[in-house]
Amino acid sequence: MYSFDDMIERRHTHSVKWDEAEQIFGVPDVLPMWVADMDFQAPPPVIKALTDRLEHGVFGYTAIPHSLKEALAEWLKNRHQWTIETNWISFSAGVVPALATCIEAFTSPNDAIVVFTPVYPPLFQLVQKNGRKLFKSPLLLTEGGYQINWDDIKEKLKGAKMLLLCSPHNPGGRVWTRKELETLGSLCLENNVIVVSDEIHADLTFSPFRHTPFASINEAFASISVTCLAPTKTFNLAGLQSASVIIPNRDLKKQFDQVQHRRGFFTLNTFATVGAEAAYRYGGPWLDALLEYLKTNIDRTCTFIHNSFSGVQAVRPEATYLIWIDCRGLGITETELKQRLLHKGRIAVEMGSKFGDEGRGFIRLNIACTKQTLENAFERLRDAFEGL
Repeated sequence: MYSFDDMIERRHTHSVKWDEAEQIFGVPDVLPMWVADMDFQAPPPVIKALTDRLEHGVFGYTAIPHSLKEALAEWLKNRHQWTIETNWISFSAGVVPALATCIEAFTSPNDAIVVFTPVYPPLFQLVQKNGRKLFKSPLLLTEGGYQINWDDIKEKLKGAKMLLLCSPHNPGGRVWTRKELETLGSLCLENNVIVVSDEIHADLTFSPFRHTPFASINEAFASISVTCLAPTKTFNLAGLQSASVIIPNRDLKKQFDQVQHRRGFFTLNTFATVGAEAAYRYGGPWLDALLEYLKTNIDRTCTFIHNSFSGVQAVRPEATYLIWIDCRGLGITETELKQRLLHKGRIAVEMGSKFGDEGRGFIRLNIACTKQTLENAFERLRDAFEGL
């Protein structure tokens, strides 16, 4: 029913991924395989809902409809077996703004906040920019992917006020198991640590792995948790700027909402509400087809990396369309690695150091593209690594 092989021209649409690549990377005609959005059109029901709303022609102040909350609650129940109350839901223009709001609402300057590294950069950047202490707990890379260093996290949580959890993890693609989250949650309860869980990639989990919302495990975890999620990664709607924040604890929700109001947040834009509701109500079949396509792209990429290069290893993701690639075995510096990718391969990827010092020597590759684009990327990677 859905084709993900259609080449959609994204240039000249003010696309950050495509139109800004030369300015950001300093090299013309690079193939953009970096920022985390997809080269696919949104689900047809979402496009139709947006078109219908556009044709109405009047775009005045728009209230967030209760039907959007109901659609989200139904989605979480069906997709992740998490039953929520609609009065737990707040909204934000994005997960990153929501994380910043949480830091301001639940911590004070010089409070310590823990993050697992390497990690999506805003998680540690927001801690530093808001004058909080950053406690990094480096993950352990094994043949089975990243693992939590339990001895380290136990010590870090003793002096912390908040844990910023990336679940599923970006860039490693780990889907934390229920047992891991239970252990982590117990440690946070023991140390009176609030858990702010960035679950924006939850819907992009591949079978047989299953995402467990942290707050769904038990009432005690729910009472110390804030869950940030969005339809933007799932349905390629980042430009609509829509996110949901689920806070079961009434006092925490009040604190969050007060900070949002103090910052002047009023409502989502018209198309954010329309697009999000249509996605949650009707986007399921499209997402199922997308996951199959992405899984094929992941298989092809991991096979290509394994068969083509010595000293390079792909960390197979359990979720997300981002592949974390270990290039440390090439024996070159990150500066040389970047130069080769940009000037020999003419391919733009995220360099690992962007995700913290623990990511140095890695690259992150976005495979949410057509098979044709992916083959182009393979050729450019061959050119970049030629002679090594």
